[in-house]
Amino acid sequence: MDLKGKRIGFAMCGSFCTFARAVKALEALSVTGADIVPVMSPVSAVTDTRFGTAEHFRSAVERITGKSIITTIKEAEPIGPKALLDMLVIMPCTGNTLAKLAAGIADTSVTMAVKAHLRNQRPVLIAVSTNDGLGAAAKNIAALMNSKHIFFVPFSQDDCLKKPNSLVADFELLLPAAEAAMDNRQLQPVFAAK
Repeated sequence: MDLKGKRIGFAMCGSFCTFARAVKALEALSVTGADIVPVMSPVSAVTDTRFGTAEHFRSAVERITGKSIITTIKEAEPIGPKALLDMLVIMPCTGNTLAKLAAGIADTSVTMAVKAHLRNQRPVLIAVSTNDGLGAAAKNIAALMNSKHIFFVPFSQDDCLKKPNSLVADFELLLPAAEAAMDNRQLQPVFAAK
């Protein structure tokens, strides 16, 4: 499916080590001609880390999308009633956000965006990035995989020797995963060793 003209939300959570890859994937998405609405969790929007400053990443996201970033629950809530998006991407999606989504908790801009968007029965595409994906977060991934309108960017173990429970999405597969999700399909294989 062609993504040109599709209204796609692009939400970022605090897996800061993957932000550079997420911004690169966002650039690739913007080249398709999609109309992108940026969302950042409150923590990801203001936290400086060894991977870069919050200002650097906010500026990059706003430059690429040409839009101000949604960072509050109040700003995210209209996504549902106004049917603002055709699809919502969460890249990166932390274990914390996975747990909240699996439990139906909407207490951040990102989780509210998902809750609001799902009322319209449209796809949510998750790019997981968590150190406990094969540990405590595994049950949440499984629950979300069994949920309607939820899809995953294929993922693999991040570092099977030093971090055996860690999972991270293959950010380079965003576009084919998004096209599949828009067709109500999960891109396969979902667990792909690199």
